[in-house]
Order: sequence, then structure tokens, then C-alpha cells
Amino acid sequence: MSDNNKINTRMIAFETLLEILEHGQFSHIYLKAVLDKYAYLDKNERAFITRLVNGTVERKLQLDYIIDSFSKTKAKKMKPVIRTIMRMGAYEIFYMDSVPDSATCNEYVKIAKKKGFTGLSGFVNGVLRNVSRQKLEVKFKDLCTKYSMPQWIVDKWTSEYGKEQTEEILKGFYEPQDLCIRVNLSKVTREELKEKLESRNISVRICDTIDSACYINGYDSLASIPEFNQGLFYIQDYSSQLVPYRAGIKDTDKVIDVCAAPGGKALHAAQIASQGSVEARDLTEAKVSLINENIQRTGATNITAKQWDATEFDQAAENQYDVVIADLPCSGLGIIRKKPDIKYNQTEESLNELVQLQANILDTVCKYVKDGGTLCYSTCTINKDENENQVSNFLSSHKDFTMVNMEQLLPDSSHDGFFICVMKKN
Repeated sequence: MSDNNKINTRMIAFETLLEILEHGQFSHIYLKAVLDKYAYLDKNERAFITRLVNGTVERKLQLDYIIDSFSKTKAKKMKPVIRTIMRMGAYEIFYMDSVPDSATCNEYVKIAKKKGFTGLSGFVNGVLRNVSRQKLEVKFKDLCTKYSMPQWIVDKWTSEYGKEQTEEILKGFYEPQDLCIRVNLSKVTREELKEKLESRNISVRICDTIDSACYINGYDSLASIPEFNQGLFYIQDYSSQLVPYRAGIKDTDKVIDVCAAPGGKALHAAQIASQGSVEARDLTEAKVSLINENIQRTGATNITAKQWDATEFDQAAENQYDVVIADLPCSGLGIIRKKPDIKYNQTEESLNELVQLQANILDTVCKYVKDGGTLCYSTCTINKDENENQVSNFLSSHKDFTMVNMEQLLPDSSHDGFFICVMKKN
């Protein structure tokens, strides 16, 4: 990567971070749009932007702590442009070694000048050079700054899991993770897909615990992989792929997924219930369009998508389904690795609202389960109020359901944090 291109990629990363950290854009959506816009860039340049953006968002609280240790003006008092520059510079100095620290400082001084802050370029230079000189002396005093996690979440998990387990959870979010895919077994075997992808210099590891899963690495963009466009595989995390298996879906079952977008679990269910049928529902027209797009790409014929508010009772669906999949709106605090800004956007108040929403939906959709049928409740979080406690409350007020199986997956190198509970209607 030439020096000139490095300046450009840093500027792209800067503009992206300004939108995410200062203007409230969602990191995973906005960064994807930026990478699509700059699809012509070299693979290494795109990887540089991705790492710098995600890393700066992921470590935001820690970076502010570092900045505050070396600057009389605290990060929260800085102008948004300068704060973004300082966070990026601190992240590069601590976590990236593509160029010497002195060159990194120079690049951020240039960005400050380009953005009209020539008067503060000396300040940027002075603080970042101090960070560079004394970075080995910086000590992170608690889990909040060590893992850049809001204090209320640390406190909540410490009370639920204990301090030692909480630290393991926080460490898990920083474990490198290959992309998990679900192979469309109706079109190709995992071995055949592995051969095809490896011929494109994409590394493939077959998962030994789920029949449909593989891990891939070394690709540039999904849109550039013909096998993805042909519907031979689908992006779906390991934990998410567990749901249809745990739900015990059989080949003739009638299944409904009540909050289905973008459609991964519903499509997986359709593959397993090959002689049955699946209805995939979601709240908005945009989400249903997304499901339909994925149905079309994968070529599934026994699945339909429908717009429906899961909190609204559908009398026509009462007692109609062998399996109801309820992967419900949640805090998302199990998938922080994929959506690093989610931990800053959630609050205790929003968490309580989600718990109530989940309870309302479960109370409604459980009526769609046939006698002897299955309700499979799942979330991509690790909060007990949304998981074990939610199930306990549900079962105490719905005596016609019995728990079959419940498991909480904590984040590690092979999967995200995820919760699954299977309940049978008596």
C-alpha cells in the first residue's frame, strides 16, 4: 500500500467513524455501505479500513481512557472531528503496526489540517506522540476500561456470572473468528463447496459439530464469490444454525418463524422440512423483501414470506404449526463482535422494554403451536432477564408447555453468545 493510498484509506476510515461514533449510524450497516462504495480498492486497503473502523468502535471506552491519561482536554470535551482523530490515532498506536508510530502521528496531523483544524494540529501531534512514547506504561484499572465495556453491563454480568466468568465472556468478544456459513445441502455437499472455494484461494474449515456449517477466511467480498451468488451457501452463525436442529424439525413439519428476517433460520428449516412447509414472518415490508430476496437466491420452494406484527394474534394460525421458531428482538449483547457499537447503544431502560416485548410475543405466538408441537425460543444475547428468567416466567404462566432443553452459549472463537430454549406443548 503506497503512502498516498494510506492517507486516503485513513480519511475514508475517519469519515466512516465520524458517522458511526458522532452521528449514530449503525457500524455493521454503514461500514458495509462504505466498503461497497470503495469495492475497487485493493483487498489489503479494504481490510485496513475495516480493522481501523471496527477496532476504534470496539475499543472506544478504552481509547478515551488512554486519551484522557495524556490530554488536559478530556475526550468528551473535544470537538467531534478531533475526538475521532484522537481515537483513531490511539487505536493505531496501541493495536496496529503497519507503519511506525511517528508516521501514524503525522498522518493524523494531516487529517486535522485537511478538516480545517490547523490550529489544533499541534495539540493532536503532542498528545499522540506522548501516547506513543508512554504506551507501555498505560494500565487498565478495571474490566470496563480493559475490555471497553460500559460499566452497567459489566456490573450486570458480574452479578449474573461472577467476575471470573464475566472476564472470560469479555475476552471472548476479542477472539478472532472466521466467518461461519451454512452450506445449502440441497444444492451441494460441504466437501464439494470446500473444493470450489479453495480453488479461489478461500480457506475453508468444515465444522465437526453441525452438519451444515463451515468456516471461511481469506475472501475479499461476498459479492465477488460466485458460489454465494448461486445460493450454494448462506451467511449464518454457528449458534443460529443450531436452532432448527435443537427444535427437532422433521421432514414433513409445518413450521412458522415469527421474526424471521433476514431468513437464515427459516431457510434452514425449509431445507430440513423438505416435504413440509415454512412461513417466514417479519414486521416491515423491507424485512419481508430481504427474506424474499434470500429465498430467491437459494431457490427454496417450500417457504413463503409474510408481513405480520408478531405481537398481533393471528387467529388463522392458532394450533396450526408443528414448530414455532421465536428468535425474538433482543439486546444483541451476544454478538458484540459483529456489531461493536451495540454495547454503547443499549441502556438498562431499553433492556427492560425488550424483556416486556419478548414476553408479549411469546404469549401471542405460543398459541400457534399444535398439541404435541414445539416452541423454540432463542436470542443472540447472554442476559439472564432475556433468557433463563424469561423462560421461567413464561412456563410459570403457561402450564401447557414443558421445557425440553435449554442452553446458553458464551462467545468464543467458534461462535457468538446465543441462547436457545425448546419447549413442548402438552
